Amino acid sequence: MTRLYRAAWVLPIEGPPIPDGWIEVRDGRVAALGAARERPPAAPADVPQVAIVPALVNAHVHLELSWMRGLVPAGDSMPAWASALIALRRSSTTDPYPAIVAAIRESRAAGTTLVGDVANSVETIAPLSDSALSAVVFRELIGFRVDEPLPMIAQAERESASIPRAARVRTVLAPHAPYSVSPALLRALRAQRPLSIHLGESRAEVEFLRTGSGPWRGVLEAVGAWSPTWQAPEAGPIDYIERLGLLNAHLLVVHAVQLTNEELRRLAGAGATIVTCPRSNEWTGAGTPPMEAFYSSGARVAIGTDSLASVATLSVFDEMAAVRRIAPSVPAARILQSATLDGAAALGFDDLGAISPGRRAELLAVQLPHTLSTAADVEQYLVSGVPPEGVSWLHIEP
Repeated sequence: MTRLYRAAWVLPIEGPPIPDGWIEVRDGRVAALGAARERPPAAPADVPQVAIVPALVNAHVHLELSWMRGLVPAGDSMPAWASALIALRRSSTTDPYPAIVAAIRESRAAGTTLVGDVANSVETIAPLSDSALSAVVFRELIGFRVDEPLPMIAQAERESASIPRAARVRTVLAPHAPYSVSPALLRALRAQRPLSIHLGESRAEVEFLRTGSGPWRGVLEAVGAWSPTWQAPEAGPIDYIERLGLLNAHLLVVHAVQLTNEELRRLAGAGATIVTCPRSNEWTGAGTPPMEAFYSSGARVAIGTDSLASVATLSVFDEMAAVRRIAPSVPAARILQSATLDGAAALGFDDLGAISPGRRAELLAVQLPHTLSTAADVEQYLVSGVPPEGVSWLHIEP
């Protein structure tokens, strides 16, 4: 089946925006695209006032926490906020499944095609497989007192393998953070591809790695997870994970709020990806991410929403608006690339994230105001918080 679409603007992401553009889709994949002057004779004569863009990528989300929406107040510090979340989780008997399904539907309605879902269980694999989303499910392991990690890893792998899933839903193991995962377990997970870790998220994390004290140690002691044999590495977050073999081109460093410019440059040099979640960072007390430094470092930057425990929506359009607010000097085109191509590449889905021949035709039509006249105007509009009613899917038969 071949279909032709036409729009006031086509944004391939890998190339400049195309005014009065067209796209040819064949068997669910992009076959060709171009400008009106070279359009196929069969292309529609009408030019809808829309921008056709690749569907978005949410590179970091905790779908299993969706039932916590509105239940965890904003925090003054990340350890305090996390303690409130832990307490809620331990005291609740809520079935997370209905909220997971609703969050997946909400994500798709907001224009998301691919998620990097971080989960402490296998609860999200089946509902993701039943949806239209593609996903990497990072089965997150936590264990600060784990000296022999292989049994834990084998058990997690068996549990993940026991759940049938669609081919577009992949599972890997992932460490949570350097203050919740033992050095032995971190080292044992270094070969995972892709590899995701919460890193440089809070000042308390940096203090913990430097001195072995501070709020995160207090949290570990309060929940009975502290290991008296652990020795502080007296290092920054990047030094620490590099010593353990985790710093590589497959790494997704989530948050990075407290990383220095030098540490960000080292991430760039390793080919790693920074995944920024600014709305969540501000809600949890982690701080405002140094967004302009992320981009100026040369590292690949992807965008995530984090969970509904810390944000009001799972819309990547809303997250792009937060990035734009924090970093007004970053070109809008670069932010759009973070929400599409860079996220897809980081998660290992090279057939998503851009409009080019051979890629899957996961495409959005975004309604544009008639006042927009230039490519810069269109790009700026797309990163300024597009309302849900302005976003629709191009429904394409595979």
